[in-house]
Amino acid sequence: MGRPTDRTFPLRGELHRRETGQIAVDRWWAVGARWAVYGAVVFLGLTTLFDWGSGGLTGLRIGLWATLGAMVFAVALPPRVTAGEGWLAVRTFVRTNQVRTDALVEVRRSGAIAMRLVLTDAYGGCVEVDPRILIDNPLLWHLLDAGARRSIERGTLLSGSAVLKELDERISGEAARAVFTASGMR
Repeated sequence: MGRPTDRTFPLRGELHRRETGQIAVDRWWAVGARWAVYGAVVFLGLTTLFDWGSGGLTGLRIGLWATLGAMVFAVALPPRVTAGEGWLAVRTFVRTNQVRTDALVEVRRSGAIAMRLVLTDAYGGCVEVDPRILIDNPLLWHLLDAGARRSIERGTLLSGSAVLKELDERISGEAARAVFTASGMR
């Protein structure tokens, strides 16, 4: 089985039906991208305004502020997480990393303050995902969980099933709280 190419990524929407099955995308990514644009524009505007107010604004300095504004955008742009049947991809500003969820070898947590979920497959693919993205997007979690279950059935997942179980319990608990809150029972 080959890895999906960039052509398999949907342009809009949360769930898309294709010949190969369903594809889920992070439904909050557009909001994060919009805030990255706002932050870069505000940074560029304020630095240019302060530089102009101090009397030192030149064309070279405008270019410097524009470059720094682009860097602010690149740093603030959240990764775009996309999943399909048997795969998960994380697209950053620079590159796209993909992993086969039905051939996972290892799942582990990384980082103490900003926790990340690190997924490694049997083909050498490796991605880092913020668990909050999976919690906020049940379809992404469902596709990852289904792939991980296939990895467990095939015997490829050597370590990390406890991490997935813990994340599943957390997601299930938050979903139950949301249902109780919406129904007015809590």
